Amino acid sequence: MHTPYSPERAVQLARDTLDIEARALLSLRERLAAPPLSSAFAQAVQCILQSGGRVVVSGMGKSGHVGRKIAATFASTGTPAYFVHPAEASHGDLGMVTRDDVFLALSNSGETEELTRIVPQVKRLGATLIGMTGRTDSTLARHADIL
Repeated sequence: MHTPYSPERAVQLARDTLDIEARALLSLRERLAAPPLSSAFAQAVQCILQSGGRVVVSGMGKSGHVGRKIAATFASTGTPAYFVHPAEASHGDLGMVTRDDVFLALSNSGETEELTRIVPQVKRLGATLIGMTGRTDSTLARHADIL
């Protein structure tokens, strides 16, 4: 059954959503202050700043949408970056990746087939692999240079 529209309810739902997001950001802020996340984050930043190449971002589904935004933000703020779709990467688009690049792979599970299939190729090309995943025991996590 569909609940009838209520302006008050819509505002309350928006406020509740913002409260949830605010708590999540504060939680991440605390996690970022403590090892191992703090050291991995600092290492990833240093790697990107010292890279002589580009930041190549990849992910599937929602992670891909987030990845596109990350690549666009890097590019618009002066860090050469682009997004490569992992399915397209396995069909030739990895030819754009060089050993001077940083490859940022996003996957919540760390087991996304299209992404884990290209990880060995990225490693063979010599690019530094930064993994961003929700599971530290995943395939992506195990292969990442920086997690």
